[in-house]
Amino acid sequence: MIKYLENESDYKAIVNEGVWLIDFYADWCGPCKMLGGELEKLTDVNILKINTDQYTDLALSYGVMSIPAIFILKDGEVIKKSVGYKTYDELKAFIEE
Repeated sequence: MIKYLENESDYKAIVNEGVWLIDFYADWCGPCKMLGGELEKLTDVNILKINTDQYTDLALSYGVMSIPAIFILKDGEVIKKSVGYKTYDELKAFIEE
């Protein structure tokens, strides 16, 4: 399931329960668009896409300096992160580790 953050005040309520893959992206970013296509192939993962141009403070709170940046959160806590484009197979391995 892919969800786009629509309101920053909803963020904590969304990610505080369960496992989420957070994708920090921008509409103008080529590698972000490529990664988005790969993320769409993941059917068994909760994905929250956050536009860094719209939610700059949230991105900075996670130390995002380059995009695309992906984080895996469990019950609101970051358990792993990665920066840059990943293929579908690389994403599956990243999630399963």
